[in-house]
Amino acid sequence: MRFFFVRDYKKRYRYFSSEPFSQIQLNPPRWKKLWELAKKKLMLLPQRILRQEQAFARVLKLEEKKIQIFHSGRLDEKKIKHKFYFFLQKQRTKHILFLAAELLLLPISGLAALLPGPNVFFGVLALIMITHWQALRGINRTLRKEQEFIPSPLFHDWEQALEHRGEGEFPQILEKIEKEYNLDGIHKVLWK
Repeated sequence: MRFFFVRDYKKRYRYFSSEPFSQIQLNPPRWKKLWELAKKKLMLLPQRILRQEQAFARVLKLEEKKIQIFHSGRLDEKKIKHKFYFFLQKQRTKHILFLAAELLLLPISGLAALLPGPNVFFGVLALIMITHWQALRGINRTLRKEQEFIPSPLFHDWEQALEHRGEGEFPQILEKIEKEYNLDGIHKVLWK
């Protein structure tokens, strides 16, 4: 499995994996209709957010001690390691705060059970909490694993086009990246 740490069109770093974008896999035996409806609502979030959450969670499945992370190569290894470390720390803090806020909303969502029909609000909140919890565990595991940063000429071209505001080049570069690394829908993560 490959991981990527690259800036998007707003020049914010994004983290994602080579695994295809997929729906969250949860199939509790009871309330199946509620969970399916909640999963559909969760999938309405932007792909750049969901793919990042999935990349963090996928680290939990890795047996290797070393994680390969592709980047543009515009920064030397020491600087990219530093940026990635602080990126992970920031994401870790965000996830802890999100989980705390979601925990406060959980009792309120339980009250929605008094309304007729399935409690979709509770289901969506529960899925978001599970997603954030898995991502937080993945972030902590990533911090403990050895990271190997691999420069990629294609991501270098992408970030170069960002610097020169060459939006006309974006589709061609992203198409090359998609083919080279088998990243379906990469334009939804790095561009619009």
